[in-house]
Amino acid sequence: MDDGEPQASVIRALRARMEAAAGALDFEEARRLRDRISLLQGGASVAEAAAAEGLKRQQPGAMGLGTSRQQVVPPVGWKPPPKPDLMTRGKR
Repeated sequence: MDDGEPQASVIRALRARMEAAAGALDFEEARRLRDRISLLQGGASVAEAAAAEGLKRQQPGAMGLGTSRQQVVPPVGWKPPPKPDLMTRGKR
């Protein structure tokens, strides 16, 4: 499959290979082919999708999208604000 081949036909061929691999119970190969199809549908070229190792998926328990931190870390030098004086509430 070279770069000149239309992406739709490449995706169809990869999908057929993925289904054949899943039918043969080779789920690792089916996963790699599924990731290549996802990259192609996301706008990657055929060469980029073929060179990619696979998608890095977010691990369970990680916070938010695009991060792998387990807990929020405040910025360097940040100090919490002082607590308000409850005896002066409502007074100016």
